[in-house]
Amino acid sequence: MVVIAVMNQNDEDVDLQQMRYVVAVAETRNFTRAAERCFVVQSSLSHRIAGLERELGVKLFARSSRRVELTPAGMAFVAGARECLAAADRAAADAAAATGVVRGRLAVGVIVTTAAVDVPELLQRYRAQHPVVQVALRSGRSDELAAAVRNGDLDIAFLGMPESDRPPGVECVVLAHDEHVLVVPAGHRLAGAGASRVTLREIAEETFVDFVSGTPARAQSDQAFAAAGLARHVAYEVGVVELITRLIARGLGVALLPSAFIRPRAAEDPGLALVPVVDGPHRVEYLVWNRFNPSPATRAMLDVLGIGPPSTAP
Repeated sequence: MVVIAVMNQNDEDVDLQQMRYVVAVAETRNFTRAAERCFVVQSSLSHRIAGLERELGVKLFARSSRRVELTPAGMAFVAGARECLAAADRAAADAAAATGVVRGRLAVGVIVTTAAVDVPELLQRYRAQHPVVQVALRSGRSDELAAAVRNGDLDIAFLGMPESDRPPGVECVVLAHDEHVLVVPAGHRLAGAGASRVTLREIAEETFVDFVSGTPARAQSDQAFAAAGLARHVAYEVGVVELITRLIARGLGVALLPSAFIRPRAAEDPGLALVPVVDGPHRVEYLVWNRFNPSPATRAMLDVLGIGPPSTAP
């Protein structure tokens, strides 16, 4: 349970504004920048923090003419202050939602190969309907984004998982099923294959470009080759799709990528060709969100997406 005390004029208790000041100094490590962030003069911010330190009987910051760092007591205080501020922001958002106005913050995670949803267009529609919500966007790996949703660091995320996997510990809906295609340079021997389909065995001796080992994006291809009892050589491990396609266009390797994502890009790049694969990887695109008391801003996004009652993931 988080208890928020309201300060009176005699500085007898801690108030939310003091917490915001301390967190701002902790994050900027500079009293001047913290004051600018909080839209207050530095002398006022310094006075309020000094009063708080006197009330608590501890020093929150170690200061010199050039450096500002948290003390151990300051670290402990900031952790609790962030919880209090998050609870206060959530309370304000809930109160506003009761009047029909959605406020607060929406943190969105997305993988770079998302294809089931046009994320920029979605965010544009969301902002048009809920202009006072502060939206933050972060890209990353599916497993990392799912963990961030479970931990409450993200509100929702768009993921891509191998067909055999499912994001654990979160609410989720399936957005799309997709199959991978082989991406080769335009001059490759298979580039003229047309409508014919190749097998994993036929391409196992190729030099591959793929995502970093251990990521869900990489696991999709690894699992397909393992299921076929085949080994392959991944010479280039890359975390950015644009670099994958550039390496392929230079004739350095081939890759298996989700068809819905890569087809529009290959159509605009004469250096790439796509070849269907008979027994290639399949993936599922999910939308996930925290199963514990989603915020009004999160529920508003689900409404924009037209998503009904959730089906809980294991």
